[in-house]
Amino acid sequence: MTTLETRRFASRAALESALEERLARFIAAPGAAALMLSGGSTPLPAYRALASRARVPRNPQLHVLFSDDRYVPVDSPASNYRRIEPLLAALALPPASVLRVRTELPLEEAALDYERQLAGLAKSAVPIGLGLLGLGADGHTASLFGPADLERSRGRLALAVSRPDGLSAVSVTPELLGRVGEPLFVVAGADKRDAARALLAQDPRLTAWRAVAACARVELWVDEAAAPTPA
Repeated sequence: MTTLETRRFASRAALESALEERLARFIAAPGAAALMLSGGSTPLPAYRALASRARVPRNPQLHVLFSDDRYVPVDSPASNYRRIEPLLAALALPPASVLRVRTELPLEEAALDYERQLAGLAKSAVPIGLGLLGLGADGHTASLFGPADLERSRGRLALAVSRPDGLSAVSVTPELLGRVGEPLFVVAGADKRDAARALLAQDPRLTAWRAVAACARVELWVDEAAAPTPA
């Protein structure tokens, strides 16, 4: 049984500020741990604010991974890695501590390579303590867009996906998400209200909810624009 805890914010700015602080606390905590970052526009201001701090929290034992990335060149503006690179630079992590989708490889090889990286992290016994997730207006999370993706992901930690926008991507899977200690959906904008309502209702038809079904506890942070109106 998955427990869903919700925190509502009066504005998007308040959500972004709280996310920045949550990330800073996690990164500064001592000990080996991994942080899963999501793409999309919602968490980017928090990433940028954290990267621009005069004193960026650092932990030499930190590892970073990504919930997904589009299959585009690493220097493309559409690349989640490229968008998050300023934060990675500020954290000053060694390259081996950053697990990324190697889009310079053929698509299926990139998915297998990312899966090997994730399996290596698990073998090292470094826990994924905090994992950020987005929520699409269509109910997707990471690059898991529907039942077919969920079905193909069985027994996998990562897989190649065809996105509805015509691009390909590599995404983590529900099995990987089940290993995240603190999965956190970060949701903002009125266009996400219906999807947020379905998530709050724990609708079994919602891809995002099915993706975290193996998690004991999940958080939803939502701004007032995306927050469903009470019945």
